[in-house]
Amino acid sequence: MSEARARLLGTATRLFYMEGLHSVGIDRIVAEAKVTRATLYRHFTGKDELVVAYLREADQAIRDRVDEALASGRPAAEILRLVATAIAEDIGSPGFRGCAFLNAVAEYPDPEHPVHQAVLAHRQWFLHTVTDLLAQSGKTPPELAGRHFVMLRDGAMASGCLSEPAAVCETFLQGIEGILTA
Repeated sequence: MSEARARLLGTATRLFYMEGLHSVGIDRIVAEAKVTRATLYRHFTGKDELVVAYLREADQAIRDRVDEALASGRPAAEILRLVATAIAEDIGSPGFRGCAFLNAVAEYPDPEHPVHQAVLAHRQWFLHTVTDLLAQSGKTPPELAGRHFVMLRDGAMASGCLSEPAAVCETFLQGIEGILTA
């Protein structure tokens, strides 16, 4: 990745997450990344492609964390606990502003839009990964437990920026434990 592309993506990531996708314009991203408009358009066809790249970076970061947990060789239930703990840590981190994917889909409700499609791709992967791990841990039916896990995550992500994060994280982790021990 070129230095200019990395600066553009880094700047866009920070601004998009903190201020929202529609509220941040290309001119501001270009100015704060210290590049020209021509440089932006050399790397991205437009703002939508930049937003999709931002979401793909967020998706890859989550996949990397899950892959690290999978590589630990631990039992599936323990991997799910590690994933849940990482989510709780994110919720409790300074500057937490909710789930980047839920925030994005709220701003791009058209299911055919590339941003919406990027959100759906991430969610499908996450649900599939969690469901597979639940199946490996013996949860029956794993599909229902997987949807429950994702719904708990979504609720915790939304609540984490609206109320006391520590209490939200505690409730979320208790809910995940309930899924794993039921």
